[in-house]
Parts: sequence; C-alpha cells; structure tokens
Amino acid sequence: MTSTDDVTESKILLAEYDRLKEEQKTRIGFRDNLLYFTLAAATAIVAITAQSGQPQLLLSIPAICLILGWTYLVNDEKISAIGSYVRDRLGPRLGELTSAHGAVFGWEIYHRNVAGRTVRKRLQTAVDLFAYLVLPMVCTTAFWCSPVVQPLLLLASLGQTFALAVLGWQFLRRRERA
Repeated sequence: MTSTDDVTESKILLAEYDRLKEEQKTRIGFRDNLLYFTLAAATAIVAITAQSGQPQLLLSIPAICLILGWTYLVNDEKISAIGSYVRDRLGPRLGELTSAHGAVFGWEIYHRNVAGRTVRKRLQTAVDLFAYLVLPMVCTTAFWCSPVVQPLLLLASLGQTFALAVLGWQFLRRRERA
C-alpha cells in the first residue's frame, strides 16, 4: 500500500527527468528523419523536373527546405534546451536533495567534453547548410538559368532566396550557441 508520504521531491524530479529524456529521444529521431526526408523529397522533385522538362518545379525545393529546415532547427533547439535544463537545473536540484557528490546526471556533462565534439558539430552544421541552404540555392540557380523564367516566378524565387539566407544565418547562429 502506498501513501502520499511515498511521493518525494526526488521521485518527482526523477519522473520529470524520465519524461524529458523521452521527449528528447523522440525529438532527436524526428529531427534526424527530417534531413532524410528533405533529401528524398529534393531528389524526387529533381527527377520529376528532369522528366517533365519544367524547370519551374525546382522552386518547390526551396519551399520544402525552408519549412523542413525551420522544423529541424526548432526541434534541435528543444533538444538542446532539454539538455541544458537537465544539466543546469534538474541535476543540481536532485544533487542537493540526495547530497550526491559530483554531477547527478554525469552523461549530460560528459558527452559535451568528448574529444572531437567541436569538429563533429561543425561537420553537422556543414551537412545541415548543404541540405537546407546550398541544395535549394542550386535548384534556384538552375531555375534562373532556364528559359522559362517569368517575372512572378522570379520574384517568388528572390523571396525564397532571402528566406533561405535567414535560415542559413539561423543555422550558423545556432551552431555558435550549441
């Protein structure tokens, strides 16, 4: 038989930790799949464009990359925020309650100091920029070089180019803070 006395702040914090780690795991899977989906969608559109001979279809790739790239960034931010919260708030609070010496959730700190992390973060940023900025800009440039450029589509592509620049800046800004 359990009573309300069995509910302690430590148990509540551990339950919160479990829920946060589950959310983080789900977001990591979703974020990583966004990259694969983006590349698959872009490949499909390039193939359809090549078969149909309609270069204006290439302008759908920047739109897809903007939406999925922003979603990728939002999820990445939430993943990092969960890690920061666990490291900076939840772990220390649980450590105080249990009189634990050292970090309660050691992995949250340890994995950030592993050799090569900075290089891996930079390489991941390069991959992200390629998928969400370079690839759509190559498609936009291919459209601009095609014989079917119309004023309205040109205007739309310029708007997309500006939005892609903002997205690229957000990726770079995010890398500096991570």
